[in-house]
Amino acid sequence: MTTVSTLPIDDLSVTDKLLLMERLWEHLSRNPSDIAPPNWHGEILAEREAAVREGRASFAEWDAAKERLRERFK
Repeated sequence: MTTVSTLPIDDLSVTDKLLLMERLWEHLSRNPSDIAPPNWHGEILAEREAAVREGRASFAEWDAAKERLRERFK
């Protein structure tokens, strides 16, 4: 049986490594409640909520934000 520590990752092509990552993500995302977010996620969210509450940041409509990014990176 192959274990994580014995996977021949160095022998895989970049394409195979990407496919492996996709398979792992697909598998993990089947039960998202099994994965607890790290504490720093909550800290960042609290900071961002405070910034909005204090007027230092604001929300943008998703379609408008995507368009702004498209224009910026043309």
